[in-house]
Amino acid sequence: MPNLSTKLGFGPQERLLIVHADDAGMCHSANAATIRAMTEGVVSSTSVMVPCPWFPEFAAWARDNPQMDVGIHLTLTSEWQHYRWGPVAPGDKVPGLVDDEGFLWHRVEDVATRATPDEVERECRAQIERALESGIRPTHIDSHMGTLFARPDYFAVYIRLSREYGIPAMLPRPTPDLLERADAPAGVIDRLAALESEGFLFLDRLVLSLAGDSLEQRRESLHRMLRSLEPGVTQLIVHLLQDDPEARHIAGSWRTRVVELELCIEPETRRIIEEEGIRLIGYRPLVERWPKEARA
Repeated sequence: MPNLSTKLGFGPQERLLIVHADDAGMCHSANAATIRAMTEGVVSSTSVMVPCPWFPEFAAWARDNPQMDVGIHLTLTSEWQHYRWGPVAPGDKVPGLVDDEGFLWHRVEDVATRATPDEVERECRAQIERALESGIRPTHIDSHMGTLFARPDYFAVYIRLSREYGIPAMLPRPTPDLLERADAPAGVIDRLAALESEGFLFLDRLVLSLAGDSLEQRRESLHRMLRSLEPGVTQLIVHLLQDDPEARHIAGSWRTRVVELELCIEPETRRIIEEEGIRLIGYRPLVERWPKEARA
């Protein structure tokens, strides 16, 4: 099976890398960190959380910078202890998605045991429509905390919306390594395997996170990954925050998110990428080649 770099018009031995920042729009700190990493660092793609309070700020930046690679981080959970958000759709139209306080559930498991596929589709569609109305021209969609991969009927919604709107969905090739680390039911894995024969494009590898807690440990993990990168298209997911009071009060993981911002803007990171001959890309090459039968 040809790798994705070949399908995108590159050589089969070319090493292409998407450095993808999740959670833009979550808060101002995430917005500032993501914008800095995309304009000063090596982050080549991001996706924005439409239900979050600071979505309008990031949407304004995306409108002013249409060349940037911005997708929609379809969000069905609200995971932090005190900083919460609710659905974009009216709460009474998606009752299985909201807790007793009117917020989205904390955990993927809470969603998966309560929300119907119709509710999931209604909320995801509302998020896509709000992003479009805000002037974002999304390069892709993906799933916050992997919720849309938690049930086969949720995953069917994800693929259906990708077809209808003609927006590429982030789809990882189901490699043995990914299957070992991912927590997806067999029905989703089987459907993933079938989609490639239908013309959908798959990332060759998905790196869900760097290893380690400290700056030094994560730096070593990143440098090792870059120097051992295989041919094809690899996506590395990072989560970014500035070191400020907002970040410290919101996220228990603020330290590692600050570390990942530092790594994304370090000159050494770009130097290794250039030295290794790695090509940074976003999702735009996939948009251009998304299968015609998947367009609305």
